[in-house]
Amino acid sequence: MDKQGYTYILASKKHGTLYVGVTSDLVKRVWEHKEDHADGFTKKYGVHALVHFEAFDDINSAIEREKQLKRWHRQWKINLIEEHNPDWKDLYPSLTA
Repeated sequence: MDKQGYTYILASKKHGTLYVGVTSDLVKRVWEHKEDHADGFTKKYGVHALVHFEAFDDINSAIEREKQLKRWHRQWKINLIEEHNPDWKDLYPSLTA
């Protein structure tokens, strides 16, 4: 059986710096970003708010979607976020409630 996967977008603030990632454990991975457990882009630029995510039945589909989103123009990503999260609320608390 394939492992479930997630593609996600983090933001520093509304219309701020964006980061696109993929994971098999969304809660754990976003927590790692929020706590700056790894040196890198999200730590350097303070990109900690989960503003969009998509769930997939298998990790390979999530990886393909991540690759697609990374090729997108910035405005397309903003449009995707605002379609489902117009206020750019941090969705992480809803995952852990």
